Amino acid sequence: MDKDLQNFLREKARKVRLGIIDTLGIGNRGHLGGSMSCADIVAVLYFYKMRQSADERNDPNRDRFIMSKGHSVLAQYAALAEAGYFKKELLATTKSLGSLLQGHPERRAPGIEANTGSLGQGLSVGVGMALAGKMDDLDYHVYVLVGDGELAEGQIWEAAMAASHYALSNLTVIVDMNGVQAMGRTRDRYAIGNIPGRFAAFGWKTFEIDGHDVADIARALDNATNVRGCPTAIVARTVKGKGVYFAENTHIYHNNLLTVEDQEKAIASVMVM
Repeated sequence: MDKDLQNFLREKARKVRLGIIDTLGIGNRGHLGGSMSCADIVAVLYFYKMRQSADERNDPNRDRFIMSKGHSVLAQYAALAEAGYFKKELLATTKSLGSLLQGHPERRAPGIEANTGSLGQGLSVGVGMALAGKMDDLDYHVYVLVGDGELAEGQIWEAAMAASHYALSNLTVIVDMNGVQAMGRTRDRYAIGNIPGRFAAFGWKTFEIDGHDVADIARALDNATNVRGCPTAIVARTVKGKGVYFAENTHIYHNNLLTVEDQEKAIASVMVM
C-alpha cells in the first residue's frame, strides 16, 4: 500500500474518532473506549475494503458489515456519516427518542445490516448472511467485528463451528482484542486463552495484526478474502480508548460521561495522533 493511501485511511480514521466524540456529546453516556479501539478497523473496511455505497445501499452484491459488539456502534455511525449514508448532523441525535441512531445498531438506520447488542449473536447473523450468499451464488463478503470479551459467549463458538462446516470462505470475523471490558481486564473476568488457536481449532484460517496500523489491517483483509474453503479470523491487537490519552487502556471510559473539559481534551488528543 502506498503512502498516499495510508495517509488517506489514517485521516478517515481520525474523522471516525472525531465523529465518535461528537456523537457522545457532553454528559451523555456512551461507549468511548471500545468505539475508539476499533476506529482504524472500521475506517479501513468502509474506505478501502468493502464494496458498498450509500447510493446503492440495497445492491444484493454489496459487502455486509455487522458490528457484533453493538455498544461500539458510534464508530460505525461516524463511518456511515463520513461515507454519505446520512448527514453528519444526525450524529448529535444518537440515543434520543425517535432518532434513527440508537445506542446499539438497528436496521432502520441507513447502512446498518443487522440489529445487535446482545453479545455473541452478531457472528451467528453473519454466518446466516454468508450461507445465504453462497446458496444464492451472490458475490459478496460478510465482515463481523467482535470484541475479545465477547468471545466468552458460547454462541460465538456454535457459530464458528457452523461457519467451518459450511466452508464459508465469504465470511471474515475481526476480533477487536483490546484486553479490557466493562469491569476490568478481560483476562481477569474470563480468560479466553489463545484466540487464534481457538479459531484455528474450529477450522478457520487465522491472521494476527496490529489493529491500529491501516496497512496491516488492509493487508490482512485482502489476504482473508483470497482464502478459499474455510472462513477467516483476523485477530487485531488494539488499545481501548486509542487516541484519547486519558481513556487508553482503562475500563473507566468503557461507558462514562464526558465533561466539557474532557471533550476538549479528547478532540485535542485525536488531532495530534
